Amino acid sequence: MLPTTILIDEAPRCVVRPTDNKALQRFIRNGKPYLLADNPEGKITHRVATDDESAKWSNAFALHKAWGGDDEAFFGVPL
Repeated sequence: MLPTTILIDEAPRCVVRPTDNKALQRFIRNGKPYLLADNPEGKITHRVATDDESAKWSNAFALHKAWGGDDEAFFGVPL
């Protein structure tokens, strides 16, 4: 999948790159405590990341790989 931005009440919270839609839904379900930490009543949605958001994801992924991190072990970054 392409980098995907997770939104809380339409405000970007993080950008992730799940392997498929099932992984995205699992992250949203399991990540609710993290995603809604500042707004427990917020609405979680997602969309394809913008160019700027994708660049942040790519830079963080490059840093992860620079120290020898495994490709599959990297998922996303907060915004």
